[in-house]
Amino acid sequence: MFWFFLFFLISGFCSILYEVVWLRLSMAAFGVTTALTSIVLSVFMAGLGLGSWGSGVWVRKYAPRRRFSPLFIYALIEFVIGISALIVPDELRWGRELLQRLPESSSLIYYLASGVWIALALTPWCVAMGATIPLGMQAIRETRRAEASRSFSYLYMANVTGAVIGTRVPLFFIELYGFHGTLRIGAICNVALAASAASLGLAWRAQRTSEGEEANSSAIGGIASSGRLLWLLFATGLTSMGMEVVWIRQFTPYLGTVVYAFAGILGFYLAAMTVGSFAYRTWGRGRSVDGTVMWSVLGLCALLPLWAVDQRLELHKISRLGLGVAPFSALLGFVTPMLVDRWSEGDPDRAGRAYAVNVLGCILGPLLAGFVLLPLLNERWALLLLAAPWLVLGAASGRWISAGEAHEQANNAGSLRRRVLCYAVVLAAIVVFAGSRGFEDQYPGAVVRRDHTATVIAVGRGRGRTLLVNGIGITALTPITKLMAHMPLAFLDRAPQRALVICFGMGTTDRALLSWDIPATTVELVPSVPQMVGYFHADGPAMLRSPKAQVVIDDGRRYLERTSGQFDVITMDPPPPVEAAGSSLLYSKEFYAAVRQRLRSGGILQTWLPSESDDFTRAAVARALTESFPHVRAFGSVEPLGFHFLASERPIPTRSAAELAGRLPPRAVMDLLEWGPYATAEAQFAAVLKTEFPLEEWIAKGPLAPALTDDRPVNEYYALRRWRAGK
Repeated sequence: MFWFFLFFLISGFCSILYEVVWLRLSMAAFGVTTALTSIVLSVFMAGLGLGSWGSGVWVRKYAPRRRFSPLFIYALIEFVIGISALIVPDELRWGRELLQRLPESSSLIYYLASGVWIALALTPWCVAMGATIPLGMQAIRETRRAEASRSFSYLYMANVTGAVIGTRVPLFFIELYGFHGTLRIGAICNVALAASAASLGLAWRAQRTSEGEEANSSAIGGIASSGRLLWLLFATGLTSMGMEVVWIRQFTPYLGTVVYAFAGILGFYLAAMTVGSFAYRTWGRGRSVDGTVMWSVLGLCALLPLWAVDQRLELHKISRLGLGVAPFSALLGFVTPMLVDRWSEGDPDRAGRAYAVNVLGCILGPLLAGFVLLPLLNERWALLLLAAPWLVLGAASGRWISAGEAHEQANNAGSLRRRVLCYAVVLAAIVVFAGSRGFEDQYPGAVVRRDHTATVIAVGRGRGRTLLVNGIGITALTPITKLMAHMPLAFLDRAPQRALVICFGMGTTDRALLSWDIPATTVELVPSVPQMVGYFHADGPAMLRSPKAQVVIDDGRRYLERTSGQFDVITMDPPPPVEAAGSSLLYSKEFYAAVRQRLRSGGILQTWLPSESDDFTRAAVARALTESFPHVRAFGSVEPLGFHFLASERPIPTRSAAELAGRLPPRAVMDLLEWGPYATAEAQFAAVLKTEFPLEEWIAKGPLAPALTDDRPVNEYYALRRWRAGK
């Protein structure tokens, strides 16, 4: 059994590794949008479900006539999965190039086309991943008969344990070797699995059991064939994955938007599930587990994140995760393998079907939470609705998984005690919900908008107004965002005709561009953000109604790659921090290549880098810029919060502050000086020009830093680098 545990531990590790890398490669190819993320994850889960169901059917139909160990099929499948590491990146690249050749289309059509391509590229490999557990169960049934009845839970526990490791270790591989190098490590693991499984298949002579000889579970209580168990498996998948979407919004204000924060949530979730699976394998052995109270407790645990994220509790972020995620996940790790074991009784075909039903719930859960519950409700009510079925089931005494009606009737006193306990747990859940406060409750008078991408909060007065996206401050009312428009336009060697802004923020940069009386297109990822413009600028709504203003809800890079428009100036301000997940896609050489295609001859790119960046990241950004554009100039700003970069394929004119100020139209001068800090446009530009510095200084401070690329996003993956620096 040790070998089976090892096989599925490594297999679980590789699955998470591939999921993380494939998702990121898909973002780079087709856009960083919530819909696309949902497509990738849904395809991944759908493939697992199809593979599990199909593998179980194969075992039922062909296992009796087979003369070789199922480990040989398992070995072949692991080898095929390893091949995916080499093929999937090319498949995604081919899809990106194909869609770029198509005529410009709407976002919806592009979503559909990219979704179809992602499904074609990923599904076969995900099906292979899902096929492994029924094959492993069949191998156990033929060689370790005594373990057969609970073989699913054993392999499930090993798989989830490997997945826990997969949430962390690949992040270090990505930092050291990039995404493609990390995929090669996964391929090596899969090939090693294939070789080991094939060797084991040769060493072990399968001991086939005759029909009806397989060991049956002694703890099933006569309900293993109940179709109610499948409904419970569907519900556990739906609520668990739906809650994971809600957790990300709830914990982001405390954990941040870096990749390690998301890995932390997933790691806690899977680690707690591992503990629950281990508890079922040990404590649950030979026991008939009564679910009368279990479902109520599951519903109560689903609401604990409401307390974990309450601002009134002074807890460390790890403690918040432990309180909010661990109890529900541990109980889920206990329940899920128990239900599959009871339904399947060691039969790979039945286990494959049961797991496929669970995966179906896992697919629908994020869609329900992300596109229905969170846009319409706040996080508190979304969690309550996801927890409600378990609380109702518990209050109804949980007979769906009790150990038999006869036993229940024979023990009325015990039944009454359990029923009272269920009601007490439901009452506790009501107290938890009623006594908790949401994140936005700490901002009385704030304007709150929700959509499928984020929860957006506008708060504050005067120049102290703040824009929060999922609890993270995005921007402020500062002259820096005005200079992001006025600087490149003033340096331009001709009268501008059209400009593009990537990232709307408070709308300040878009407003500055329009003061030049030119058409301005702004691309924003979060639909609710532009709706807040009136909170920050009294003339904001009128500005957006201008025929020269166009706001596009899309991923900025994806828009650049699919539009046919040409711009004199492209200006962008990626959301902070510089380490934010996905931010490298707006600093990479591949992004700059897309920018070059959309700049008119002599056009200028203005990009911004916050000052809270280390020397290694600065050197990587500088290399990417200087290797992408022959002419780059770098400046500080009027407030010491970061750096402006101007890049072009033609020399950027050398102009004095007076010359730059003289190129501004009267309305643009008024816009530039609205918030100071200087009294004249010339003084404003002079303060910036005197901060100019050569990028070679940054490159010299990070001699080992590679140019930032999609494959090596060094700003996002930094843990080892900072650990070494601290050491």
